[in-house]
Amino acid sequence: MVNLQAVEVMRLKVTLGEVKVVGTNGAGRLQVIPITGGTFNGENIEGKVIPGGADWNTARVDGISHVFAKYLLETNDGEFIAIENEGLIDPDSNSRIKTTPTFMANIDGKYSYLNQGVYVGELCGTPNVKDSVDIVIYKLH
Repeated sequence: MVNLQAVEVMRLKVTLGEVKVVGTNGAGRLQVIPITGGTFNGENIEGKVIPGGADWNTARVDGISHVFAKYLLETNDGEFIAIENEGLIDPDSNSRIKTTPTFMANIDGKYSYLNQGVYVGELCGTPNVKDSVDIVIYKLH
């Protein structure tokens, strides 16, 4: 039996724009939540969240919501890291949202290590802050 361990990679505080409701389609009710900025930090990495990404959130007929966010990070030393973060929200679970983030960093850059491994994330609303979410990303070992 394998015991997985998780090591924290980074914490993000992501600011959000006004929700854009697309409406109901074959997959459910789609709304797009713009990502307007934010910050992130971790061991030997920090920077800002670039405005322009979004979370494409589909509320399915079974009550579960599928989240798929795609956005860009810029480190304080000028490197860009793309991130896709996908997961499911069960409104009856009363727990934080669990996701599986994937990173795309320059293979010749300082943060190329993010291109490998299995990552998990959890997110929740930022306490006492409207239109913001806190995300913590871990790497499984």
